[in-house]
Amino acid sequence: MPAYFPFLLVAHVILAISLVLPSILLPFALRTRRATVESENGVVQSLLWAQTHGTLAIGVGLALTGIGLIASLGSSMLEQPWLLLALSIYFVNLGIAFFIQRPNLRRLVGVRAAPDDKTWLERAKRQRYVSYLMAGLVGTIGFLMSSKPVLW
Repeated sequence: MPAYFPFLLVAHVILAISLVLPSILLPFALRTRRATVESENGVVQSLLWAQTHGTLAIGVGLALTGIGLIASLGSSMLEQPWLLLALSIYFVNLGIAFFIQRPNLRRLVGVRAAPDDKTWLERAKRQRYVSYLMAGLVGTIGFLMSSKPVLW
């Protein structure tokens, strides 16, 4: 195993989490009555920036570190059932983030909702439920990666 493997692994995990983190956390910023784009909170602004501008750069970095990991460990690593399941779950999570969560967040972020706007509050609540699902999927991936169970 090459000496740069730990750095590749850490970078890969950070990038993988960074790619889905804005989609998981932004719905919780929608609890406030003030529009999220007007928030002065640096964390919210960073999540918004990552959601709108950083996705491509993070995705390219993730792909490159993934290729580097496969090159350093060998392609036989891709024959591990737990890894294939974890990758499948990750791609499902990315699909949820890009095709469900992201478009719906765009509709909610920046909208000035009245404190009693039931429709907006209900949509924001639904987005938080999607975030719970996505967080559960990330937790499942973490479990598979750390325990490496024998699946079949």
